[in-house]
This record gives sequence, structure tokens and C-alpha cells, in this order.
Amino acid sequence: MIKIGGILLLVLFSSYTTADVYKRTGADGRIYYTDTPLKGFKYKRIIRTQPKGYSGAYKNLAKNKKKYAPLIAKAAEKYQIDEKLIHAVIQTESAYDVKAISSAGAVGLMQLMPATAKRYGVSNRKNATQNIDGGTRYIKDLQKMFNSNLKLVLASYNAGEGAVKKYNNSIPPYPETRDYVRKVMGLYNKL
Repeated sequence: MIKIGGILLLVLFSSYTTADVYKRTGADGRIYYTDTPLKGFKYKRIIRTQPKGYSGAYKNLAKNKKKYAPLIAKAAEKYQIDEKLIHAVIQTESAYDVKAISSAGAVGLMQLMPATAKRYGVSNRKNATQNIDGGTRYIKDLQKMFNSNLKLVLASYNAGEGAVKKYNNSIPPYPETRDYVRKVMGLYNKL
């Protein structure tokens, strides 16, 4: 298994990469990335690379980022959230794939779970406008809940606010959540 920390950036920006990248969500909610899917597990290819320096994966990411930028800007303004944060979350959650579905049941650009979608009035999680609006509103509520502590906001977005509260308002000791916070923070600081 390949660790999440940096693999997507490596694939997206390396001119020598020739392997596809696959993602699966384990029964425990952990997300696994690999270039060699294991038999018996359900994987989704999230990045298709081409040989000899083809930068198609990056172009698709950049194209979709540009496509959804107006919706992200609108939600950011509506909820007074930094646009760069929403971009970092979306890039980490779905790589701007509006059709992304995890085996845990999360759907869309911001990978909303059914209960979160219902809570924020999202009737169609595959609808980019609804998904971005609901996910951004959720981030806004998490900011209020955790006094704008961005790392706790991100940990809550990934593991749920109950998990953060369970660990006395700290990042839960889940490797997937810790990796998620590092990845989103890294992207956010680079945008």
C-alpha cells in the first residue's frame, strides 16, 4: 500500500510516473491508496496516468478545478470561508470528481455522508452546487464548534465531530485522520 501523504502530488506532478492510482475505503473507514490493487477488495481508479511524461491526470484535475471554481467561490463568499480551504478539501476528498463515491457511502466533490447531506439540506449529493454548498456550510459550523482551530475542523470533517470531542478536542489517533489533516493543510498552505 502506498501512503496518502504525497502520493497524489507525486503522481500529479511527476513527469516520469506511469502507474494508475487506486483508492478504497476499508470497513473501518480508513482510506487506502495503491498503484497495485489487491484481489478481493473493491478499488476505484482515481488517477489514470499515461506513459512518457503525459500530464493528463494533472490536466483533468486542473480542468475540473477550474470548472467548479465559480461554485466554490460562491459558497466561500456565502459562508465566509477561505476559498483555498474548500479547494484543499475537495482536492483531498475527491480530486474534483463530482461522481466520486466511497465504499463508506460518502458521495460527490466534498464526499458528504447521507446524514451530513440530510442535515444540510442536500437532496442530491452528486449535484455539484448542492454538494459544495452543504460541505462548505458544514465546515462553517465546524469552525464555530472548534473556535476556528483549522486542524480540529479538518479532523472533524474526516472523522466526525464526535470523534474529536471524544478525544478532548484533539485530533483523534486514527492514522487516516492524521494523514488527512496533514494532506489538506499541505494543500491549503500551497494554494
